[in-house]
Amino acid sequence: MEFASETEVSAAGKHVRSLSAALNQVLFGQEELIELVLTGILARGHVLLEGLPGLGKTELVKGLSKTLRLDTRRVQFTPDLLPGDITGNPVLQEVDGQRRFVFQPGPLFTNIVLADEINRASPKTQSALLEAMQERRVTVLGETHDLPRPFFVLATQNPIELEGTYPLPEAQLDRFLFKLEVTRNNVETLEKIVTGRELGAEPQVDPIMDAATLDEILGLVRRIFLPDVVANYIARVVDASHPGQSAAARGIRYGASPRAALSLASAAKARALMNERTNASFEDVRFVAPSVLRHRVVLEYNARVEGLTNNDVVRSLLDEVPFQAGATPKTMTTATSS
Repeated sequence: MEFASETEVSAAGKHVRSLSAALNQVLFGQEELIELVLTGILARGHVLLEGLPGLGKTELVKGLSKTLRLDTRRVQFTPDLLPGDITGNPVLQEVDGQRRFVFQPGPLFTNIVLADEINRASPKTQSALLEAMQERRVTVLGETHDLPRPFFVLATQNPIELEGTYPLPEAQLDRFLFKLEVTRNNVETLEKIVTGRELGAEPQVDPIMDAATLDEILGLVRRIFLPDVVANYIARVVDASHPGQSAAARGIRYGASPRAALSLASAAKARALMNERTNASFEDVRFVAPSVLRHRVVLEYNARVEGLTNNDVVRSLLDEVPFQAGATPKTMTTATSS
């Protein structure tokens, strides 16, 4: 495979910066969140946004679809939503004088699916997303249908409401490249929102790129060079997340999967391109690691009772695992990126 050139990466980086600037006008004061969402898109991943109501999760996704000029459909997940309501169903129709079942595509057949309040749907409906998120296709009554390319699921959920919700299964959580926490705004940002927005009015954003340009950039991300030492660092971080493999894993019941390692590599390469670099670095991995790992480690009951959180464990893992194999954790602060 031919690796990406500096000229190609520089041109793509300019497109992504324009995209980021537009989204920063949709969601004020959330620069890091927007960077992570774009990183997830460039890594061809799905993103789970968790935050309290009213923080702009839905507006961010809608703004992203407008700037990318991609077809988008919003699905409001509710307890009575059925799998066929999102995948589509065969419908009896008359074709060429004969009555036969014809598949009618559901809202999954789009480029960006906004799965609003995804944890309100039943496990049966949530499981209908598994094949779509992993293989970009759906199977209904034994017949397989390919989804449009590109295909992304951007889901939202409320972290505090428990009544009428169903926790996402671990298998489905593992399909999300990132789980991002949408935090509240500070006073300065709130003042900017109050003076610059009207209640119920959607932010106006201009298209930045089309599907063809995005597809070129997605292909370029795959050609970003991943040095062997960075790949080794990714492998050691994922391995350290398993019980018995590190001191930081003492509160962990189940560690991250090989899919987490692949996710770290893809996200690191995407961030390298966003910063107009032709190779991924240790710092790229360290930046994306909390978003990749926080939903992929399962804590022991005792650890949760003691107040330990997934974020705490991931931070400990990153502090414990050195960049260079065989080095002590202290060298992390002085190690250089490849």
